[in-house]
Amino acid sequence: MRVGLAVSVLLAGLAAAGCGYSTKGPFRSDVETVYVEIFDSREFRRDIEFNLTEAVKKRIGADTPYRLAPKERADTILRGELVEERQAAFAPDVRTRRPRETQLTLVLRVEWKDQRSGELLFEQPLLLQGVDYTPPVGESEAFAQQKAVDRLAQRIIRRMYQDW
Repeated sequence: MRVGLAVSVLLAGLAAAGCGYSTKGPFRSDVETVYVEIFDSREFRRDIEFNLTEAVKKRIGADTPYRLAPKERADTILRGELVEERQAAFAPDVRTRRPRETQLTLVLRVEWKDQRSGELLFEQPLLLQGVDYTPPVGESEAFAQQKAVDRLAQRIIRRMYQDW
């Protein structure tokens, strides 16, 4: 019975090793710290870039093994620029001629650079995030902006995963 158990454990171990499982995590092991610059903005609307910067910092702290650090001591720098905010109205109400549903789209440029070597870890020239909101039921533009910012922060963190 012990021999059968030992063989079963050995076979299970070999099967797991051959199935593509890795002991490496999804994040880069050569990076420990990140400095997040305040995102730039080409838009006249204020505070979106600050909200986006804060959302990214929170996601890095919560969802990655990286620590935030001052620029002078950070291994890497994450930069971004809000290129555009677009809005489109759909399905106008027949009586009021106001939109029943609106879509907000944020367009972002982002890059992550290793400041020790100068290597560009990733660059995303255009990252789009759209969200729908419905003003007649009380969803405001600020609500849509926050929703888009949160989703963009999640997508940026996913881009920080190590390339396999």
